[in-house]
Amino acid sequence: MQARHAARELGLIVFSQCSENISKLDKENYTDILLKSVRTLANNATSELKVATSCFFEIKDFLEQYENNHEDNINRPIDSHNIEVPLPTTLDMREKLDDLINVSDKALTALEIAEMAVLEEKEDVKDYILKMVLSYRENKSEIDGLIKKYAYGWNIDRLVKIDKDILRIAISELIYVKDAPVKVVVDEAIELAKKYSTQDSASFINGILGSVISEFNLKYK
Repeated sequence: MQARHAARELGLIVFSQCSENISKLDKENYTDILLKSVRTLANNATSELKVATSCFFEIKDFLEQYENNHEDNINRPIDSHNIEVPLPTTLDMREKLDDLINVSDKALTALEIAEMAVLEEKEDVKDYILKMVLSYRENKSEIDGLIKKYAYGWNIDRLVKIDKDILRIAISELIYVKDAPVKVVVDEAIELAKKYSTQDSASFINGILGSVISEFNLKYK
């Protein structure tokens, strides 16, 4: 996983904890907030893994019940072992496997990001998060003003906070940090919205970032 991808994902948690009181942020309490964010990710990973484990048990139970009730086994003597039976492909089974794959992927991603954030050789993760946070702190009025300007018909104070924080991160990167390609920043903001918010949020965020890109004549590449 690339450091900046990890930084954006972990940075979203940092923003969720400090964006409203950003003016009080300094390097000392930033480290504390980052540590709490890593713990949040680790706790989320633990929760996701518990869900994944429960999915395994559900699938195992489904297979056992299916085997027990199959016509090849249902009339066998009680003390005899079941014989293996063909397993049909069912929508229910596919959905369980999709859920399992999804929660496992989230858990592994969270653990990888948490590991990257605490390893000394991954200082670039922490440094990039700090760049984004400080860029927002120093330009909060301008960045929130852009969100308000292009969120047609929406009161910025009533926007879903996670959507605001994704936009704050992306706009900070696009206009002030300027260390990543515009397309990468936009694509990853959309992916964060899909992962942590909604499909509608992803479209909403894409539209606002498109307007910001146009206003500042940024090259989409």
